[in-house]
Amino acid sequence: MTTSHRTVQLDLVPVVDASTGSPWVQPEAFAHRRLDAPATRPVDLHDESLLICGDAAEALAAIPDGVVQTVVTSPPYWSLRDYGIEMQTGRDDELGDYVAKVVEAFEEVRRVLRNDGTVWLNVGDSYTSGNRRYRAPDRKNRARAMAVRPPTPRGLKPKDLIGVPWRLALALQEAGWWIRAEVIWHKPNAHPESVRDRPTRAHETIFLLSKSQNYYYRIDAVQGPNQRRLRTVWDLNTEPRRAGDGDVAGHPAVMPMTLARRCVAITSAPGAIVLDPYAGSGTTLLAARDLGRRWIGVELNPSFVELIERGLGSR
Repeated sequence: MTTSHRTVQLDLVPVVDASTGSPWVQPEAFAHRRLDAPATRPVDLHDESLLICGDAAEALAAIPDGVVQTVVTSPPYWSLRDYGIEMQTGRDDELGDYVAKVVEAFEEVRRVLRNDGTVWLNVGDSYTSGNRRYRAPDRKNRARAMAVRPPTPRGLKPKDLIGVPWRLALALQEAGWWIRAEVIWHKPNAHPESVRDRPTRAHETIFLLSKSQNYYYRIDAVQGPNQRRLRTVWDLNTEPRRAGDGDVAGHPAVMPMTLARRCVAITSAPGAIVLDPYAGSGTTLLAARDLGRRWIGVELNPSFVELIERGLGSR
């Protein structure tokens, strides 16, 4: 495993320590190491953050037990994107294999999670392809094009909505995770679709999972409309990125910063470690850093790892 060290200068961000009620101020400089998986021995975390290039399960094998307080992640959606790299999740897998692969990776997630730890899991749904092995570009969403697609799952019909989020959530529940909430992320500025025989999709599903029955949760960290307690429908715009935003425009599926910051704030304390095992463009890592948390990010695609480092350096 190779390593490199980067130091990123930060603005001071005042945060309230939930355990004491007193202000907490993040350090002026925040160092992170970049590692290339697989590791031959456990990683000593010191007081740094980690960016690991590699497969989620392999990379997490190097992380010590029980060090992460919360996970904010969005695995590659099944049959929706081709990221142009071998061993990617969701492009070639049959549906059952996709679910099994994510559940297997989450065994490592559970191991590195503290007993009071939680996971925010964002999963998109999709429709069957009618056994077409490609997807043509939508004139309103060119990123949806794929040269290869998995076959239609057994028992489903052409044009069926598959229900991927709940299939995965129930498999994780069967594996021992607690499903504590289903959050509907409503997108007021949802991308238009060309389809003419159903409503345009304008939401995604986020599950709050926990490792144990009792866990860290700051009920006052984020308030809903009219200063009420947060509900399970979140109206959050997507945040299209332009070239120049640390080059994150190079990733076709960027999580909104508002979403990542909300999740990090609710289920982690200042100074705690936040994990994203499918880091993508690095939004979770940036949110964790900006809120005074340490972070561990894992990303299989080397070009996205470079993109993350540029993003960290541009803010």
